[in-house]
Amino acid sequence: MKLGIVGLPNVGKSTLFNAITNAGAEAANYPFCTIEPNVGVVTVPDKRLNVLEEIYKSKKKVYASVEFYDIAGLVRGASKGEGLGNKFLSHIREVEAILHVVRCFDDPNVVHVEGSVDPIRDIETISLELVFSDMEVLDRRMEKNNKLAKSGDKKAKYEQELMEQIKVRLESGKPVRTMELNDEDAEFVRGLFLLTSKPVLYAANISEDDLMSGNLDNDYVKKVKEYAANENSEVVVISGKIEEELSSLDEEEKKEMLKEYGIEEPGLDKLIHAGYKLLGLMSYLTAGQQEVRAWTIKIGTKAPEAAGKIHSDIEKGFIRAEVISYDKLVECGSEAAAKEKGYYRLEGKEYIMKDGDIVQFRFNV
Repeated sequence: MKLGIVGLPNVGKSTLFNAITNAGAEAANYPFCTIEPNVGVVTVPDKRLNVLEEIYKSKKKVYASVEFYDIAGLVRGASKGEGLGNKFLSHIREVEAILHVVRCFDDPNVVHVEGSVDPIRDIETISLELVFSDMEVLDRRMEKNNKLAKSGDKKAKYEQELMEQIKVRLESGKPVRTMELNDEDAEFVRGLFLLTSKPVLYAANISEDDLMSGNLDNDYVKKVKEYAANENSEVVVISGKIEEELSSLDEEEKKEMLKEYGIEEPGLDKLIHAGYKLLGLMSYLTAGQQEVRAWTIKIGTKAPEAAGKIHSDIEKGFIRAEVISYDKLVECGSEAAAKEKGYYRLEGKEYIMKDGDIVQFRFNV
């Protein structure tokens, strides 16, 4: 999973990036501090692996991972090359989803590129720049496709008509992701690589004071949630400063601080869970004495394709999958006890994987 962290300058992008990756990306109180995207790889928290490690006495555990890209701050006019706009836009094309950090706190010591704090204006500034960029891409594609469509080519005509609909949506200032598309249309749109077709997760960045006082839904956050609801996007409320503090602590100190602030889980965990939901992802597990491991797949993935995540040869030579649910294995306490109770089952090529399936693939190459 690749998430691109975006937002106007000085909204807390790099602070958040430092917190969730401990990568030490420079965070400074001036625009365009981040030029090339910093990339941090973090593990997906999954307590199930700790339990399986105990059951199997495994030598190691391997978590699934998420890549966070800290992308340069965007300003009005970026689609025309203002600031570092063109670099910013090219980097967004490389990610699967956008994590849009929105400033939801007042602080006279942190300058705002627009001169005041207004989360909806900030969101729309970036959204419009992405729309303008998509319109340029679309115009070029339509111009190229036009002659073929006029010649009577059915496929080209279908594509041209769909692109006309997309253009109308973009001209109204709306992102492509808000369009209702059938499977065929969605497949074509994916091939256009439009920025506004990418799903968005909003991170409402609140102050330390608001977090400590339990004011998670301040007036700024309420506006962001209302805006996100209208386009079926998710919102996660975080405090970048608190997350940065947490990231420098060991596990015990972290638990103590979370308890002190009344936080159930770190912002990173919230972002990853929301990112999984946004992209329709889940994890299946493999377990043994050598290692226990989580593998990320799309919800609805069939067993052979899931096997291909481990190695393409396993997918090609797939015979069957020996499967047990995580809950059933834990209930029994051991593999032997679970087999004795008949909880293991053999599944074929049409089996659709479920979150928490513990699997051993049988294959022949």
